[in-house]
Amino acid sequence: MYHLSDIQHILQAEWLQKTAANPTVEQLFFDSRSVAAPAISLFFALPGKQRDGHRFLAELYAQGVRQFVVSQNVDLKKFPEANILKVENTLDALQSLAASHRARFDIPVIGITGSNGKTVVKEWLAQLLSPDFDLVRSPKSFNSQIGVPLSVWQMQERNTLAIFEAGISQPGEMERLEKIIRPNIGIFTNLGPAHQEGFSSDAEKLAEKMRLFERAETLICETRTMLTNVHTNMFTWSRNGEPADLKVVTIEKMENGGARIWAEKKSSTVPPKSSITLPFSDSASIENALHCWAVMILFGIPQEEIEQRMLRLEPVEMRLELKAAIHGCTLINDAYSNDLASLQLALQFGRQQAGTGKLTLILSDILQSGQPGEKLWSDVAKTVQTQRVERFFGIGPEIEAIRAKLPASMEANFFPTTESFLEQIAQYDFRDETILLKGARTFAFERIARRLEQKAHKTVLEVNLSALAHNLKTYQRLLKPGTKMMVMVKAEGYGAGSAQVAKLLEFNQVDYLGVAYTDEGVSLRQAGVNLPIMVLNPEMANFDALRRFRLEPEVYSLPMLDEIAAFASPEKPLAIHLKLDTGMHRLGFEPADMLQLVERLQALPQVHVASVFSHLAASDAAQHAEFTRHQAAVFAEMFGQISAALGYAPLRHICNTGGIEHWPEFHFDMVRLGIGLYGVGGKTLHHKLQTVNSLKATISQIKTVNPGETVGYNRNSGPLTETRRIATISIGYADGLLRLAGGGRFSVLLREQRAPTLGNICMDMTMLDVTQIPDAEVGDEVMIFGEQLPVQELAESLQTIPYEVFTNISERVKRVYWQE
Repeated sequence: MYHLSDIQHILQAEWLQKTAANPTVEQLFFDSRSVAAPAISLFFALPGKQRDGHRFLAELYAQGVRQFVVSQNVDLKKFPEANILKVENTLDALQSLAASHRARFDIPVIGITGSNGKTVVKEWLAQLLSPDFDLVRSPKSFNSQIGVPLSVWQMQERNTLAIFEAGISQPGEMERLEKIIRPNIGIFTNLGPAHQEGFSSDAEKLAEKMRLFERAETLICETRTMLTNVHTNMFTWSRNGEPADLKVVTIEKMENGGARIWAEKKSSTVPPKSSITLPFSDSASIENALHCWAVMILFGIPQEEIEQRMLRLEPVEMRLELKAAIHGCTLINDAYSNDLASLQLALQFGRQQAGTGKLTLILSDILQSGQPGEKLWSDVAKTVQTQRVERFFGIGPEIEAIRAKLPASMEANFFPTTESFLEQIAQYDFRDETILLKGARTFAFERIARRLEQKAHKTVLEVNLSALAHNLKTYQRLLKPGTKMMVMVKAEGYGAGSAQVAKLLEFNQVDYLGVAYTDEGVSLRQAGVNLPIMVLNPEMANFDALRRFRLEPEVYSLPMLDEIAAFASPEKPLAIHLKLDTGMHRLGFEPADMLQLVERLQALPQVHVASVFSHLAASDAAQHAEFTRHQAAVFAEMFGQISAALGYAPLRHICNTGGIEHWPEFHFDMVRLGIGLYGVGGKTLHHKLQTVNSLKATISQIKTVNPGETVGYNRNSGPLTETRRIATISIGYADGLLRLAGGGRFSVLLREQRAPTLGNICMDMTMLDVTQIPDAEVGDEVMIFGEQLPVQELAESLQTIPYEVFTNISERVKRVYWQE
């Protein structure tokens, strides 16, 4: 436990303001959206290119936070009861405090780095070693310059083992993380292409990662990684016959999907040849398990115990899934892990999705937390109240201890087992609420999920919200400080679902949303979205809804300006956005309209011009660069006339997704992000973006068709010349897989192999030739597009662009949202 005066001494910070109280500090945080326990929390105001933590001090003060670390002077009159420390650099201070905290502990600390597998190895080690140690580990994949210090801060006197992962993206970062983690034992998983853009070569990236192990006593790695200049003991494993401390001799794939691994060991304290059996057989899982086997050997775990624990390894699910549920509910299923840290993250996501609506939590016992029950359930109750949970369902023999700690106003129900809950679930009216399922695996909450999920079409569009947030930040990094961002969520968020996408964007503090029609904006307001919303195509019949739902219309003609002005008054002005036509020739005021426009604006005090904008016709086409410059020049001239007449300067924006990437000089006051949010960018940025949308179907039936027979409507493919295996999948042109993709013009991905279409695409079904995929089975998942099969391939076969592919996905296709 630290008093704030202790932290001031550690950081050698200046007291900007010191109250009589010397409060204890238990939690550190930097995100103003994640206040859990304000009385015992210390906020670090981290400056960022787009968001500066100092801007949120007043908001946090209003929420009860009274301890702050800043790097700028603040108006102390606004925070009369606050203790405020000033440092040179708040990130350095956060890391220094964590490093000081780490130095207090003399326990084994495992540090993990590498390109892939860090989180899985960490979580598997937690499963395998929890019977022997009271361990603390990084929550989820907290491995960044901010995540690592927050992870290390969790260390407590009762802990006997710590496991932390470290990730880097550019030179100089690992040296900072090493000072915080200071591992005794290191694990290097592998070297792959992740974050390659930050390094000039693999050798430079490898050398940077190795900095984590400069003070480690032992380093675990595969022999083929060819590590050099490592000043520590090596414990190696191999699977290619090379000499190693743990040399894999045989890997036997089993019919049940598992694998048995035989290996020889150098150590004289264990049998020279032994085996483990895994419930997995893929190469990545085997590699991750071998790292874990090596660690268990180092800790002296008996081989018999290793074998038993390896057999019980559970998959690491690193994502929250969000699905439509019964009676208008939204279901969030988090099967990753059930500890306090992951519960806090899941509840934060739940509140983000619920907005101002009802949030319900179904929670199991938290197993092997290492905390005394009183402390554990007090912390859980605080987190539950902070995220404004309205209904609570506890499942398990221990969880009822939280009952007395929850407010009397909260509906709380308790059940000893999952079975008893399911027996009584019908009496609880789950309706129009967000439901978070958070349960340890032994409670089998997937049975609850099946009861609550909305039964839907087998075809699924998976939307990766983590990738969407990554892409948003990728584009934000291209902007100058202070440049605002509008994100387009029209056409149901390019098919991904506008409400879910909009809530994530609001959580990530974008400045504006753009929709095509008024009813789209109304739907967002009804879903609890509060960001400013611009409507591109307002209709006169819906003008009254603009004011009622705080929507801001685009105005592109003089008659339209007069019509909208009639709905406003000087006492309640209506915000509008003026669209200028600078060469796109779709909608907008032209240069010849300027004289009439400015005269009309001056006569309409009831109208406030929030922004003036135009659209680049060819922002990502180098051959039209001169035309783009011409558009920008025309826009600047027209904007100058408008702002001079108004007497104030509205926001200016002309850059769409391509403009953000290629024309930084035209970013002006705001930019508009569209298709780039979903991972479709230009050549210079595409490799930095992540895939957001994945369209998947399932095999409904497989049959053998003889030579001479035909497949599909109109027999267009002609008679087969040889026997073929034909799979029928659950997607057709009514779902968005259009007829042009038929007849072999497009191939889907099935069991990591391509399977071409055969015959015409039907309304609800498509036939595939799977002759070359003999292990294909009914129920197999088929990818139409996604990370391994870019949407551009389908777009090319349809002779169109990714925009049209995304927006053609039918509403009947089930949307599943997930977040790592």
